[in-house]
Amino acid sequence: MPLTTHTQISLSLSPSHRRPLPTDAGSGKLSRLSTGGSSSGGGAGGGGGSSSAAATAPSLRELEDLTHLEGPLTEHAVLRCLHARFQDCQFFTNVGSILISLNSYNDLGNPLTLTSTRAVAQAPQLQRVVNEAVRQQSETGYPQAIILSGSSGSGKTYASMLLLRQLFDVAGGGPETDAFKHLAAAFTVLRSLGSARTTSNSESSRIGHFIEVQVTDGALYRTKIHCYFLDQTRVVRPLPREKNYHIFYQMLAGLSPDERVRLHLDGYSVSSLRYLHQGEVRQDVQEDARRFQAWKACLGVLGIPFLDVVRVLASVLLLGNVTFVDRPGTEVEMQSPQELQSVAALLGFSPAALQRGLTSRTHNVRGQLVRSLSDANMACMTRDSLAKALYCRTVATIVRRANSLKRIGSASGTLSSSDDSHVHFDAQSAHASTVGTAGSRASKSMSVLNSAVRHATDGFIGILDMFGFEDPKPSHLEHLCINLCSETMQHFYNTHIFKSSLESCREEGIVCEVGVEYVDNVPCIDLISSLRTGLLSMLDIECSVRGSPESYVQKVRVAHKNNPRLLDPSPGQTAAFSVQHYAGRVAYTAADFLDTNRDCVPDDLVSVFHKQNCSFGFASHLFGSELKALYSQDTVPRGVSFRISPTSHTELQNGDEPVSTLTQDFHTRLDNLLRTLVHAKPHFVRCVKANDSEQPLMFERITVMRQIRSLQLLETVNLMAAGYPHRMRFKAFNSRYRLLAPSKLLRRTEDKAVDDCRTILDSFSATLLPSVERQENVSTGWALGKRHIFLTEGARQQLERRREQKRNAAAVLVQSTWRGWHVRRRWPQMRRNMEHRQRNKSGPPRPRPQPIAGTPPPDALERCDQRTIQQTCSLFGLDLERPPPLPRARSYTVAGNKKMGYPQGRIMKMTYPEGGGEVTLLKGEKVLVVGAATRRGHLLVQHPSGTIAVPYQYMELKPLPAPT
Repeated sequence: MPLTTHTQISLSLSPSHRRPLPTDAGSGKLSRLSTGGSSSGGGAGGGGGSSSAAATAPSLRELEDLTHLEGPLTEHAVLRCLHARFQDCQFFTNVGSILISLNSYNDLGNPLTLTSTRAVAQAPQLQRVVNEAVRQQSETGYPQAIILSGSSGSGKTYASMLLLRQLFDVAGGGPETDAFKHLAAAFTVLRSLGSARTTSNSESSRIGHFIEVQVTDGALYRTKIHCYFLDQTRVVRPLPREKNYHIFYQMLAGLSPDERVRLHLDGYSVSSLRYLHQGEVRQDVQEDARRFQAWKACLGVLGIPFLDVVRVLASVLLLGNVTFVDRPGTEVEMQSPQELQSVAALLGFSPAALQRGLTSRTHNVRGQLVRSLSDANMACMTRDSLAKALYCRTVATIVRRANSLKRIGSASGTLSSSDDSHVHFDAQSAHASTVGTAGSRASKSMSVLNSAVRHATDGFIGILDMFGFEDPKPSHLEHLCINLCSETMQHFYNTHIFKSSLESCREEGIVCEVGVEYVDNVPCIDLISSLRTGLLSMLDIECSVRGSPESYVQKVRVAHKNNPRLLDPSPGQTAAFSVQHYAGRVAYTAADFLDTNRDCVPDDLVSVFHKQNCSFGFASHLFGSELKALYSQDTVPRGVSFRISPTSHTELQNGDEPVSTLTQDFHTRLDNLLRTLVHAKPHFVRCVKANDSEQPLMFERITVMRQIRSLQLLETVNLMAAGYPHRMRFKAFNSRYRLLAPSKLLRRTEDKAVDDCRTILDSFSATLLPSVERQENVSTGWALGKRHIFLTEGARQQLERRREQKRNAAAVLVQSTWRGWHVRRRWPQMRRNMEHRQRNKSGPPRPRPQPIAGTPPPDALERCDQRTIQQTCSLFGLDLERPPPLPRARSYTVAGNKKMGYPQGRIMKMTYPEGGGEVTLLKGEKVLVVGAATRRGHLLVQHPSGTIAVPYQYMELKPLPAPT
């Protein structure tokens, strides 16, 4: 039986605060909240049951919000509704303000970039999420966060690209702006570098993204990408039946023969490179080559030298073929001198310096520097560390370059940053300074804090696409961190949706009749990340004492012998353990935990990249901070180590040991991310994959049901349908919904805010039809607390609907009034023009020059009078009765930067004329252009029957030999 921890939310409405509901609506509410019964009706026979199902099937397809489900609310009812909408190709369903996204795998093979998703039709549900985020940010000034969560392969990245494109359409000027093209190029580059094929997902994102879009006054003005790179081991050791990162396969398929020779990759293939043939070796060469050409073009858009990047990537691939073996004596023997020379040539230093950095180590023993030679195992580990460092530092450099797009008028000038911190993290210090204050001083401090947060965050809209839950075989340390991130996002969802409703209602004396149980995953998070006895903390301690995987697992079992979340692995596995996560049980193999967590490169190897030894500036730049700290003292090397992932110079402790391990760095960045999300208004998108085999348009009920339970969708529907998931301050409620009540009844003062809320709600209740609740099967209740007004999801929707109707009616009234006034103002001139046209109807109309495309003609009545026109024409010698002469046609055309005279050889792109005629020029026919026609946009084409005027769009330029 799965182990779960349930937290009971028991909310009930106080009779004095809740608006009375009709008797039939109340009884219906009680029946829909029973979660244990069958969802079938009380029909007498089987025929009645089938006809009922047939009758309800169309309504399920049209049901866009699960809170409006009829009958008892069960898992089966939710699953049946999602299945019916899936069969109708409706892959997005709302649960109140929360969106469920079903991954249908209908666009399998899409590289999941902004460019590749431009042809995908926008879903109205995603558009509502973006519009709501932009609206709340523009009205309140506070940051917004769209959080996508789900298991691996559930379509989070696909949905995030659609959301980002929609955000640009709403606030960024659309896909034709330079900012969009720059961001699209960045994601094309990062997708190839950060995605790989796994057993559960062919386009798995191994780099988490937090896309921070800065918005001011509803307009986007800059973007920043925060990346979370965990899966570094994949670079050197992909799991069985999985692949390394896509860019390696694309590079081998897309490089030209000359580029292969320059990169020392001539003669190498996927099966001959050690870092690639350990996993799956099958590939689609044509598709990989096409993606590589797009990747190469996007590097140019970002201003990153293509050759510099591929030199580093080629050196990573060739490093895998550099092997060492032990031999008698103290030295190790290198069995691949050719690959070593190729790597050294690509990175810009001598083969001897590279071999020395790989096979020797400097140790500081009681203040004395001792140099030793590594054995074959240590040399191979150093080689793998160098390969991982080169790859992840190249990714970090590209991310910094993608974030360095300047925008004129920006207060900060640039988005570039040497580290991953951002200004909104600094608000935490202000928050800490307010703890412990009291009275007016506390309120003043909180006011200062809120103002600081608002201005420090600068009103961003974030789109969070983090790691999804996964269970690979075997699972390593990176997968434990990935699942910890997934657990944390689930806990954030539980806290915001369930726990906050419970605490807010309890604090303000609101009681609700609905009961909601949800699984609390805090025990699992504590098991992994608690400060002293967590799995990650114990791993750091074991690394510091130079322990072994077996001793680490033994200590973990002793410390958590009574923890039901820690389970024993399969028999015979000594260095392994299992963890019961919120989405299932995962068995972890701890054999490589310590080596992966140390995450370091010795300074003997880092010093090779100094500019004195390395002639490749891009490679030296990858270790810039470490080299600066290392050479701040005279003794180099001196037995220190640096992290594989890039570290800012301020984080290095004067060249001493690295400040953190892999798990410590990840945990710190995850905490910083959570602090950012706490200050933002979240908008949740829960992603669900339709099947485990990536089959298009196939709905597996068992797979979807498992995710419904892990994501707690049934509990969410329960709370949204009858609980109080929304709360607003009295002042904010009055400001937003005061147009629903007669203005003469509102007091509009601070001390009368509660009375104004009651007046608005009474007016809202009076206009609400009694049949609305029965028709939509959702409660429209509300309750007044001490500081907030609490709303059910149905009440919020009805309030928004009434508000939108009021605003639309007011807009129509304003527009009709203005248009009537405008037409009455222009009517005298319009009547004179009509009389003038009637008088001159017998003669031919005077031709007028065509206006410039896209420029409306000026309004004569508003711009100038007739006397001004006559004076201007007299000044320039123009006659009002005759149009000005057209300029003579050019005797040449411009192609590129060259002038080309006539005659010209061209080829017909389309048949002209399209409908046929006496003379027809067919598509693909070669023609001779002898000059420009008098008709605008036409060229004269020589034909046996004479010259023909053909629009220039029908032809393309191609040199042809002139006739003799």
